[in-house]
Amino acid sequence: MSVFAVSKEVLMTVIQELGKTHELHGPRVDRASGQVFFERAGAAEDIALEAELPSMPPKELFFPQVDRLLKYRYDSAARSVELTRLGQERPKALIGLRPCDLAAIQCLDRFFLGQEYVDEVYRTHRRKSFIVTYTCNEPARQCFCVCFHTGPAAEEGFDLNVTRLASGYLLEAGSEQGRALAVGLGLRPATEEQRMEKERVVERSIALFPEKATGNKAWASRVMNRVTTGFVKPEVWEEIGKKCFECGGCSYVCPTCSCFNVEDACGAEGECERLRTWDSCSLESYTRMAGDHNPRKLVEDRRNKRFFCKLSYSQSKKYLRPGCVGCGRCVWVCPGDIGLPSVVEQVKS
Repeated sequence: MSVFAVSKEVLMTVIQELGKTHELHGPRVDRASGQVFFERAGAAEDIALEAELPSMPPKELFFPQVDRLLKYRYDSAARSVELTRLGQERPKALIGLRPCDLAAIQCLDRFFLGQEYVDEVYRTHRRKSFIVTYTCNEPARQCFCVCFHTGPAAEEGFDLNVTRLASGYLLEAGSEQGRALAVGLGLRPATEEQRMEKERVVERSIALFPEKATGNKAWASRVMNRVTTGFVKPEVWEEIGKKCFECGGCSYVCPTCSCFNVEDACGAEGECERLRTWDSCSLESYTRMAGDHNPRKLVEDRRNKRFFCKLSYSQSKKYLRPGCVGCGRCVWVCPGDIGLPSVVEQVKS
C-alpha cells in the first residue's frame, strides 16, 4: 500500500482535484441544530472532516430513502405506454467517510451486487464512486465499532484513507485509482516514523473507548452464537418487545439496513413515477399480507428478526461480516433504550 504525508493545504488540493470529476459529499454541521449530516458539498472547504459521526448514514447516496426508478404515462385510448428510465448520475466522491460507514457500504455492496441477482439501480448510484475514509482519532460517545472490528481505522475498501497526525496527515492509497491520484499530484511518501505514528493514533483511540464497549467485545460473538442457535429465551424477546415503540427509527439510521418497498405514485395528468423507498422490519405493516394475515404481528417477533439480521452467523456468512458495524446510531435514536448494546446486555444477563 502506498502511503503519503501531506499538509492540510495539500489535502484540500487532493479533494479539490476530486471535485473536478466527482460530486463532493462529506460531513457538514447544520448551524441551527448542531447536528452533522453527510451531504453535498460545493467545495473542499465546506467539508468538516473533524465533525462527529453524521446523524444519518451516508448509504443514502447509493441507496436513497426515496429513489425515483422510472416514470411512465399510459394512453388508454391508444393503449400505449411512454416509459422513461431515470438514474443517470455524475460520479460521487465520499470524503471523510468513517470506517464503520465504509463497512456498512461493503455490506450493502454484497446485498445488492454480490448475490445471484444484481440490482442495477444500486449499481448506477455506486458506479465510479471514490471513497476517502477518515480514521477516528477518538470515538464518539455512542460508538462500539471495536466490538465488530470496523474501526477506528479502515483496513480495506477505500480509495484513500486519511489519518490526522500531530503535524499534518497520513494518506494511504487503497486502490489503483487512489494511488494514481496521489502520484499524479506528486505527493511526498511518508516516513517510517509517520507510519508508526498512525499505529499509535489507532491504539490511543481504542484506549479511549468506554469500558462497556471494550468489555462487550468478547460478548458480541457469544451473543451472535446464542441468537443463531435460538438460545435466547422467549421472555427476553418479550421484554425487549415491551420497550419498542415501533417507530422504525433504528432501521432508518442503521447504515446496513436494506429493506425497501416499491410503489407507483400517479398524478392527475396520468403521469406516474415508480418509487423505491426505505422500509423497516420493525413496522407491523412490513410482513402484513393480503387478507390481513401477518406472520410477525407480535412486536417481539419483529425484534427477534431484526437482531437476527444484525447478529446471526447466517448473515455473517452471506455478507462476510456481521450485520452490525458498531456505529451506535440506534443507541441515541431509540426512545425505548433497546439499541444493540442494550440488547447484548439483556441477552448476557
